[in-house]
Amino acid sequence: MITCRIYRDGVLDEEKPFEPAAVEAALSTGGHVWLDAVEPTDDELRTIQDRFELHPLSVEDSSRWGQRSKVELYPDYVFLVAHGLRLDDDKRLIDSEVHLFARQDSHLITVRRKPLFDFPSVVQRAKGEHSMPREGIGFLLYLLLDEIVDGYLDAIDRLEDLGDDIEERASREDSNRAASDDLAAEIFRVRQLVVRFRRLAVPMREVVDLVMEAPGIVTDPLAPYYRDVLDHVIRVTELSDNVRDLMTSARELQLAQISNRLNVVMKQLTAWAAIILIPTLIAGVYGMNFEHMPELSWRLGYPLALGMMAGAAFLLYLVFKNQDWL
Repeated sequence: MITCRIYRDGVLDEEKPFEPAAVEAALSTGGHVWLDAVEPTDDELRTIQDRFELHPLSVEDSSRWGQRSKVELYPDYVFLVAHGLRLDDDKRLIDSEVHLFARQDSHLITVRRKPLFDFPSVVQRAKGEHSMPREGIGFLLYLLLDEIVDGYLDAIDRLEDLGDDIEERASREDSNRAASDDLAAEIFRVRQLVVRFRRLAVPMREVVDLVMEAPGIVTDPLAPYYRDVLDHVIRVTELSDNVRDLMTSARELQLAQISNRLNVVMKQLTAWAAIILIPTLIAGVYGMNFEHMPELSWRLGYPLALGMMAGAAFLLYLVFKNQDWL
């Protein structure tokens, strides 16, 4: 399905299904056209290619998905690949890839496939942004890129919240093994989310840079707005690094706590082993099968041996208790 939006002086004049004749009429009278192709067929892409004289390589690129964000400069237009990112209710990262063809004096073409990046808010902003210059296609392209990058900020905010929650859980000592395993799994899951998010979001910095350098797309009045988008991309990159480092620190903290608990257990086992050692030594000595042992015929020998065992064990217990080993 291809939707055609016709703009005149930056204002939406008409929205209708794509008709080549309507596009011709709009362009011939100085209007600008935004074609939004959702799940286009090969025939529809060829029709768009023929009408707007797109380079075959860019159209071929637009038929392949799973590309990194990039910009390719052609003589009359630019071709962009961008990724709209969001976290769903199940904390899964949803990647909505968008391909764009932009020519300053005539048209903007967007190609979307499922999962779709929604454009209604962009259309509404185009109607309501009266304070900024509405110069050519650069105005609409700014709104699209700004909406995509704003989605990055929303996603990284949620990832930061997840990171803060994990850090708080990691800072609390929990000897429950199941809880510790769940926390470790959550740390790895969020870290993988951040790594994937960063891999998709960081190339947008280069995209915005190159678009600003493309001749005719970003006019001088629009340049500050594009720089603002670039600043948001840089901020997203820094925040994603922070969350990634936070997950690394949380895992290190958890491992340190596990190591500390293990050390406590080892100290306790060592202390009890030392306490048992003295009675075992005494019992071992008197358990030897020698015939000539002085205490064997002594009436008080047995109570004395038991008393020595109990006294030595109690003394060691007090020593280890005082050293906080028990």
